[in-house]
Amino acid sequence: MAVNFHYIYPVPLHFDLRKVVFCLQKIALLEGKRLGDVNIVFCNNPYIYRLNVEYLKHFYPTDVITFDYSSYPVVAGDIFIGVDVVRANAQRFSVTFQAELLRVIFHGLLHLCGYKDKTKAQRLQMRRKEDYYLKLFTDYAD
Repeated sequence: MAVNFHYIYPVPLHFDLRKVVFCLQKIALLEGKRLGDVNIVFCNNPYIYRLNVEYLKHFYPTDVITFDYSSYPVVAGDIFIGVDVVRANAQRFSVTFQAELLRVIFHGLLHLCGYKDKTKAQRLQMRRKEDYYLKLFTDYAD
């Protein structure tokens, strides 16, 4: 098991990445899974825009795109994070950048655990899971 952080775009992280890895391991366990190899890639708007167009046919930048390579019960994949969109969403929702960044990281892992967000009901379930884990690991978002 390895969680790797990659920086296509520099991002100021004000939390200990070892704690983030611990949170991801715990979330996977609480979801009945094991954490495998996960790459978290921080990128800018042009980079995530290109991914969104190429793989999802969405013509806008986004906060997170997840590529799932999981094989039950091990979750594995690549989580691309659009730092610019995360920063804008933090302002929009009146939360800190770090809290929104952690939400998006958790969101990506929840996709690897099998959660979807295509329908309104799925988005609501995903948001509830994100909120639950953010509260559970509230010390890590400070």
